[in-house]
Amino acid sequence: MADIAPVPEAFDFEVETLIVGGGACGMIAALAAAEAGQEVLVIEADPVPQGSTSLSAGLIPAAGTRFQREAGIEDDAARFAADIQRKAKGENDEALVGALAEGSAPAIEWLADRFDLRFSVVTDFDYPGHSRRRMHGLPSRAGRELIDRLRATVEAEGIDVVCDRRAITIFHEGRRIAGLAMERPDGGRETVGCRKLILACNGFGGNREMVAAHMPAIGDALWFGHDGNRGEAVIWGEALGAATRHLGAYQGHGNVAHPHGILITWAVIGEGGVQVNREGRRFWNEAQGYSEAARAVLAQPNGEAFTIFDERIAAIARQFEDFRNAEAQGAVKSAGSLSELAAILDLPEEAIETELAGIPETGEDAFGRTWSGQRLTAPFCGVRVTGALFHTQGGLATDGAGRVLAEDGSVFPNLFAAGGAACGVSGSGDSGYLSGNGLLAAVVLGRAAGQAPT
Repeated sequence: MADIAPVPEAFDFEVETLIVGGGACGMIAALAAAEAGQEVLVIEADPVPQGSTSLSAGLIPAAGTRFQREAGIEDDAARFAADIQRKAKGENDEALVGALAEGSAPAIEWLADRFDLRFSVVTDFDYPGHSRRRMHGLPSRAGRELIDRLRATVEAEGIDVVCDRRAITIFHEGRRIAGLAMERPDGGRETVGCRKLILACNGFGGNREMVAAHMPAIGDALWFGHDGNRGEAVIWGEALGAATRHLGAYQGHGNVAHPHGILITWAVIGEGGVQVNREGRRFWNEAQGYSEAARAVLAQPNGEAFTIFDERIAAIARQFEDFRNAEAQGAVKSAGSLSELAAILDLPEEAIETELAGIPETGEDAFGRTWSGQRLTAPFCGVRVTGALFHTQGGLATDGAGRVLAEDGSVFPNLFAAGGAACGVSGSGDSGYLSGNGLLAAVVLGRAAGQAPT
């Protein structure tokens, strides 16, 4: 159980910068801190650092990068910040949004230039809410590649990472953090002192009690995140007198292949696909975004839907490793006609044909979705999907450098939070999530927290 305690008489050992969590956020914070000349230790509860990053598509939004310019894309931080605020209906802290938007391009280029992470921009489809194409990813377009590269880079830089150690107690004197206690798999405890503590241990999606308390609408959804996300950062922070914000915010996803449990890229929707329920009827404006899709899908009979697209769209989706895996495991069905696809998916043929025929060539449909010539043509594809909770977006309140804020607005002198441990920029619910917000906060706040002096 996460708790806090007074400073012990002595620690087993001490380090300058201590980082809790070995996902993308923790690894990037470690690289930044080491570059700043700090002695760094990362502790990770799992046997191998992976975190929620490994379950994602590994795409990081950034505005004004040279990768965009090389692709002929004009973008800047102000436009990015406006997109973030528009999606969240202005519910975010404006200064935090500005810091993340402005820090995104430097962080991506730093990772590419300093550590040879080979980013490129996704240029063949648009993500909902982004007015420019700004999603940057590694070649496989998979989070596993991102975390593997970061882990290998941290190792190459000689940064210490200790696994199978779960942080359980933070030691403090007032608002100054002195260190923490961690538990080994055998139940033994070790204590480590520090001059700076960075919480990069993500959110509380794996804590079902906290999910039920703060976001009951998604409480029964499939949990698609990392089970280690137990909410320690929030629990510690509240006990220390830190402020929290938007604990009801989260990123859902309404396009997880069921029962295979494989993420189906939202490109299949963005390029003209639709979702129908068990009755073969469309039920919402799919263009709103994949986060709010989770609730929309879960509200359908049996909490499931069927995503319908075509071979043209599938060819675009195959750049993502997850989609290729879904095809290999038989989750994605293909057919030469709608009637054949309906039979394979056990859906009413007439209903599906009526729904697709009712999509206008241009303009808005009955759900308010705007169309501009996207038409599905044979051969067709379909996949049975459900809604899932991916990660929480609320957390500890921080400034633009990741410093944790107290309830009175002042800063903790040496306590930082980044990634899912910190409140993100997705507003107060699920509909404010702009694609990539999770990794945006992990990368930019993680780097800023690492760079901060001890």
